[in-house]
Amino acid sequence: MFIVRFFQSGGLFMFPILLVLLVGVAIAFERWVHLKRERGANQKVWDKLHPALEKGEFDKAREMANKDKSSMAQMMGMGLARQGAVRRREDIEIAMEESMMEIIPQLEKRTPYLALLSNIATLFGLLGTIMGLIHAFAAVATASPAEKAALLAASISEAMNCTAFGLMSAIPLLILHARLTTATGQIVNSLEMASVKALNTISNFTKRQFDRSPILSSADVAGVGHGQTISQ
Repeated sequence: MFIVRFFQSGGLFMFPILLVLLVGVAIAFERWVHLKRERGANQKVWDKLHPALEKGEFDKAREMANKDKSSMAQMMGMGLARQGAVRRREDIEIAMEESMMEIIPQLEKRTPYLALLSNIATLFGLLGTIMGLIHAFAAVATASPAEKAALLAASISEAMNCTAFGLMSAIPLLILHARLTTATGQIVNSLEMASVKALNTISNFTKRQFDRSPILSSADVAGVGHGQTISQ
């Protein structure tokens, strides 16, 4: 079989490259499943929290956020906890930003290793090729003149297999790294957008409540100022 012959002719450095490839694929699969699950959980939490925020049911929204473990619930729970104590928008915004600083490293966890493993696979391939060429030239040095050309060509062809396999492993790992980085960025952007929408919703509800609150009219104030009294 061609794949088996290709792998066997590459030398011992084919095995470290294969190990690097398997580790990288395992990391990419785990991260992809986690990010996909996180995206779905965030959307589900937001669909429940947003209507409650629009109705001003902050206690209900706070309770729902505290019961969930998603990054959306973690961020919203931090902001709503601050909203229950104070009413300033800046305080809620700072609380959400602080929560984002904890969430982002968890979303990016292990993803940078894919770029590192890609570089390691390439370097292993180059190292295997160099070692193969060293052995090839050493073998040619003791061969007869008639056999040198054929032996050198065959040895170089086998040594290049290691570099080829290193590149075939590095390229998919780089693609997976780029895809996971994009998916992580999309989740972070959705969290930032949700935080802005939540802040605007809370601010608008607070403003409506303030506008509806009863105040003493200017005419009443003028009347009291002219000595009017309330009838007994």
